[in-house]
Amino acid sequence: RRLLNYLKDNDIERYRTIVKTLGLRK
Repeated sequence: RRLLNYLKDNDIERYRTIVKTLGLRK
């Protein structure tokens, strides 16, 4: 799991998008 690295490489905005997707999946 390289979520931390992914976040560091990308902006927080992308992280928010992932969280939204996970929320929808949940």
